[in-house]
Amino acid sequence: MRVKVLGSAAGGGFPQWNCGCANCSGIRSGAAKARPRTQAQVAVSSDPSQWFLLNASPDLRQQILAAPELSVTSATLGSPVSTVLLTSADVDCVMGLLHLREFQPLHIYSTLSVRRILTEENSLFHVLERSSPPLRWETLPLDRLIPLVPPFSPGAKDGLFCKAVPLLGGFPDYVSDSLKGRLPPEEAVIGLQLVHKEKRFFYAPGIPGLGEDWQRSVDESDLALLDGTFWKDDELIAAKRSRRTARDMGHLPLSGERGMLKRPFRLGKTKRVIIHINNTNPVLNEESPEHRAVREAGWEIAYDGMEFNL
Repeated sequence: MRVKVLGSAAGGGFPQWNCGCANCSGIRSGAAKARPRTQAQVAVSSDPSQWFLLNASPDLRQQILAAPELSVTSATLGSPVSTVLLTSADVDCVMGLLHLREFQPLHIYSTLSVRRILTEENSLFHVLERSSPPLRWETLPLDRLIPLVPPFSPGAKDGLFCKAVPLLGGFPDYVSDSLKGRLPPEEAVIGLQLVHKEKRFFYAPGIPGLGEDWQRSVDESDLALLDGTFWKDDELIAAKRSRRTARDMGHLPLSGERGMLKRPFRLGKTKRVIIHINNTNPVLNEESPEHRAVREAGWEIAYDGMEFNL
């Protein structure tokens, strides 16, 4: 199983176009040792001819064009991008679907709630239905391993399997109260555990920190790309960018006694990597004590173009 990080930043990317925080100002001026990042996007493959996208970021078009593996190499073969798996209906997770509207037949896996949000209240996403054969939605059941390959390669024995792990987050603010009231809350935000043969990969770019099931999914995986959005719970408040805490926004901060870095993960085989890093997070500055603290805690920090082979 090959895992490729196409984008590693939170919404808005890094530097963010309208932000003058220390990180964004520093990278623009060259004063900060940091890498530019596009918005969080991961691609996974167990077969070079077929790639699965985990979410669809607003930067998806440029991310696909920057990855030779995802390029169209033949008029007869078409694009190797065949499937999208959604972790939520957040704008940062779904806007890239509109980049895939060019008559490209796709499968989209999501919880039924996320599908209803995109198809019942957002007519813009009906543009995806123009493809031939038409777009197919597949429902991800919670806590049950299902095969991803058979819809495309019937009879395949070595394909990818997926389990949706509920993370107990909330639905996006843009969803009407009427629809929210009819949707099961456990379907709002999920983590994705992908399995190929004996290897397991867990992806969860937005973790509220509620419950314990997601930690078990981390511990049993060989690789985990996890929520690294904020360093502190009050990060945006201190930066005068918001009145909401990290946890209010559905993100477990990295620091603090109850933060991500202090979680009691089992020591052993799991390579843990933070992703979906907000532009205000001091971890982005590679000379900062926060960056050093993450590395000293045994974690890696995702960057655009990072790859893993399991």
